[in-house]
Amino acid sequence: MTDAAADLARRTADAMWKRDTASQGLGMVIEEVRPGYARLRMAVRADMLNGHETCHGGYVFTLADSAFAFACNSHNRATVAAGAAIEFLAPGRAHDVLTAEAQEQALGGRLGVYDVTVRNQHGARVALFRGRSYALNLPVIHDNPPPNAEAGGGA
Repeated sequence: MTDAAADLARRTADAMWKRDTASQGLGMVIEEVRPGYARLRMAVRADMLNGHETCHGGYVFTLADSAFAFACNSHNRATVAAGAAIEFLAPGRAHDVLTAEAQEQALGGRLGVYDVTVRNQHGARVALFRGRSYALNLPVIHDNPPPNAEAGGGA
């Protein structure tokens, strides 16, 4: 990995983070971003617990999805989710600190595959997530977005 690629990944993450009020609102923190890779963490708050007093799966998915988003956009190509699946392995509990580590597995043309492992503060795996990405014809870092830019949802 070149210094230029690492710098571009960090600048891309910074640009996305400024617009990502969802991840910010859930208290996520970006720990590391590099080309094809991102690691985010989030503390499980009391308002994230479900009726079993464990972290609602939607929050675990959202943390994994955010790590996926920062990893697949790290090349400064605006990229959205084409699909994702998650396997829940263990519950998150109140006050746990969950870390999602996303790693690019394949990237070709507009399509990518990313695996995300979510662990608690003890290193125990909480979930495994696989995301499929689709790159748009736009950069992430831009001064003036085009008026009719192609849009998508997800990552």
